Amino acid sequence: MEIVTRPHGRNLIEWARDKPRVVVLSADLTGSCEVDTFRDTYPSRFISAGIAEQNMMSVSAGMAREGFIPFVHTFAVFIYRRAYDQVAMSIAYSNLPVKMFGFLPGVMTPGGATHQALEDIAIMRSLPNMTVIDTADATEIETMLDPIMAVDGPVYVRMLRGDVPRLFDKKEPFELSVNRTLSTGSDIMVVSCGICTEESIRAVAALRSRGVSVGHIHVSTLKPFNAADILEAVSASKYGVITVENHTTIGGLGTIVSEAMAENGMAKKIEKLGLQDKFAHGASKRCLMKEYGFDAPSIVAAFEKLSGSMTGISEEELKAVEIKPVHSPLKAEDL
Repeated sequence: MEIVTRPHGRNLIEWARDKPRVVVLSADLTGSCEVDTFRDTYPSRFISAGIAEQNMMSVSAGMAREGFIPFVHTFAVFIYRRAYDQVAMSIAYSNLPVKMFGFLPGVMTPGGATHQALEDIAIMRSLPNMTVIDTADATEIETMLDPIMAVDGPVYVRMLRGDVPRLFDKKEPFELSVNRTLSTGSDIMVVSCGICTEESIRAVAALRSRGVSVGHIHVSTLKPFNAADILEAVSASKYGVITVENHTTIGGLGTIVSEAMAENGMAKKIEKLGLQDKFAHGASKRCLMKEYGFDAPSIVAAFEKLSGSMTGISEEELKAVEIKPVHSPLKAEDL
């Protein structure tokens, strides 16, 4: 599997070359959010707002009113938690084209509760006019800028950084509100987003090797949400659906799928994997995904629970198909 280093930072420079209205703002996390090279390439189109995220959102709103397209970069928690009022009143209320890139989503950082964006999808999708995206791989990062630029309003992106795997073919670019069907099956449906899609791919491969017919759909656009293909697949599944997300199970992907099922009168079981109404402590991504039950073994266990049958899949087997992390001086999980 290809590993791409700093896909957003590299891609943004070339993509923005002929787009003078695009300006980048950073809140003293310029290198951490991969826009140091943008700053050096286009210094007149870069603003360092310092450690003042609320002011940065107000500035971006003012620039949007003057015809610019602000691309705001900081850690995800500092967008929706620290500057929520400015995002809601200055940006979303006026439906301004501010594009917000939130890094270190969920358990991507060992920084603990102060730095882990674990409820951001629930909060941001509740805002009128807001589009919400959760990236999963390098292909989505490299191909999402044109679609979000075309959105006539604010966009919130959960962004990955550092060494990012390429899960999807370059010939299949990101499309807004278009889900990716990675496999079809009639026993169980797995619906995943963000970094949990890589874990789901591992689990699905192991389950299929045991003769389980597993369908798998990856969701990148959480709002506006396209439920049609998911509802069709879940309707045909024998045991129901497993949702997997790097987020609390309250208000995120599992809630979104549950809402769609209920609104369409679909009586199927659903197992929601993610943070179960709790804060996470500080540790590595791998450790936390296992601790809070949304890694590949947890997906297998969820299937066993729904189906009432044991697969015999061991953690050793799952480790055998695990995509090994690439050691990098970028230290993508660091603050």
